Amino acid sequence: MNSMEEHDVGISCYISNLPGFRGVLKQRYSDFIVHEVDTDGKVVELSSLEAIAEESKVSAVESKSVEENKTDTSETEVISYASQIEAFKSLAGDSDASCLEEFINQINAGGEESLSPIVLSADSDKSHRTAVHVFFRENLKFLVTDTVDGPDASSKCIRVRLNSGKSNNRDKNSRKRKERDSKPYDSRGSENWPDAGKFLRFHLYKENKDTQEALGVLGHMLGIRSKSFGFAGTKDKRAVTTQRVTVYKQQASKLASLNGKLFGIKVGDFCYVNEGLCLGQLLGNRFTITLRGVVADSVDTIKAAADSLGRHGFINYFGLQRFGSGSVPTHLIGAALFRGEWKPKARKYYKDTNDIAGTLKQLPQFLVAERALLKCLKQFPGSYLQALKSIPRTLRMMYVHSYQSYLWNNAASTRVQKYGTEQVVLGDLVYCKENASEKVAEIVGLDSGDDCGDSYDTNNEDEVSGDIHDNRNSIVKVVNAEDLNSKCYTIDDVVLPMPGSRSIYPTNDIVKVYNDLTNKDGVSLTESVHNAKEFSITSVTGSYRKVFQKPINFDWELLTYTDSHKPLVETDLDKIGKSQPINVNPARK
Repeated sequence: MNSMEEHDVGISCYISNLPGFRGVLKQRYSDFIVHEVDTDGKVVELSSLEAIAEESKVSAVESKSVEENKTDTSETEVISYASQIEAFKSLAGDSDASCLEEFINQINAGGEESLSPIVLSADSDKSHRTAVHVFFRENLKFLVTDTVDGPDASSKCIRVRLNSGKSNNRDKNSRKRKERDSKPYDSRGSENWPDAGKFLRFHLYKENKDTQEALGVLGHMLGIRSKSFGFAGTKDKRAVTTQRVTVYKQQASKLASLNGKLFGIKVGDFCYVNEGLCLGQLLGNRFTITLRGVVADSVDTIKAAADSLGRHGFINYFGLQRFGSGSVPTHLIGAALFRGEWKPKARKYYKDTNDIAGTLKQLPQFLVAERALLKCLKQFPGSYLQALKSIPRTLRMMYVHSYQSYLWNNAASTRVQKYGTEQVVLGDLVYCKENASEKVAEIVGLDSGDDCGDSYDTNNEDEVSGDIHDNRNSIVKVVNAEDLNSKCYTIDDVVLPMPGSRSIYPTNDIVKVYNDLTNKDGVSLTESVHNAKEFSITSVTGSYRKVFQKPINFDWELLTYTDSHKPLVETDLDKIGKSQPINVNPARK
């Protein structure tokens, strides 16, 4: 699916068995409007583009901080390590010695903040690897080494990175760097930040862009790393969406000033808070969806179907964005990674040419995964597993989540087709009412939705609904004959697992869906066929998701129109534009 694709959808009343109707979804991206709902139940809207006051004090402190950082940098002594590099050349060879020399030069140039570790050539000789480790401990104490997997199962590589835990000529800066790296954001300058909250929270409005692309643009314009942003979940690309975002130690006026330069992105509703946002910190999303070209037997059929949707709900499928918009669906990439097929997946990023350097020049900065993979392959040709591991972990986990979602969607379809939508049946999986609190039940119902971990460098890589994993046996249970007789469970209680190491499955025919699909794809639900644990379903604990979901605050309206290019629903930006002139994307298609 590309960004301009529209979808013909049918609204059929599976639960009430009423006739349905058909319509076109996302004929224009402005036909799909998404507002995040925060944990207090408040709908997040963009209502103001203006910066808040109190900027003068922040600016003054910022200037002082910059001057102090300049002083610290000027006091850092640059030392030559020519003799050590020459000695290392005799131990490891010219190629690794050149790589090490370049690495040290970057450190001396003050580039350690954006410096990635280097990985030396593959080495299957353990005694030689030991000698290399000893060399670094004795001669380059400001660096630290460890052993990582090599390009194939029989080889290992030594990774070299800056050591922030040893005293040396960079001890002061190293301690600061260690403190920063322990946080999921860039904390530079925080010592002198005023009493206001150290996080700037704002509402991000975007049109026809995914969340990471929008944040990539903002990060590039602000000159900060992607890890500085926090958000509760990703939003659809082909849509108009509004969500909360936090960024560490940035001025509201600085972000507000970007609005005149941004296309399809706006930021506003600024405030300073004490904590940054993390994945899953939302109640849900409110959708305003326009279906065009509606075809039905009669207007009464449309009304009956829409009313039934509000009363009875829908099958709680994962949406299309979970499976990507590229030429290869992400769940197929996930299946290949589970099988240990590293090379085809790595090469897909430059399949039309072997010119990695040329491809890198053409790739936008916001394509973080692609750029990380190609940079690693440029440095270590043929090291495909190592290249895949260079992608930020939360992005790598996207493939795992996508395959889990693919299995879940198929299992949900089979559950409806085989057992219907009216009642619980023997062997169904339900969350256990007598032990599960209302809060946990809510989490199970929402799961991680389509707001799964796409953000960078956070610690939330496993499922957002982490609390349900540790107590899964008290949260879910298999329905037995006694449960059916007592009628204590309804169809609204039925859940299906997102596969993981701790997941339990229904004991009726639905479990065959998981087994049959994974067997067809060559994927194991119980063990890994390779040593890369993260590319295995067994590396995540799993979670549960309601099969049926009822919408909250549901309403609908039947409209007629003659101009297919005319928006039928106002966006947040349209509402702001009524009171003040702004730059609006005129191409809302």
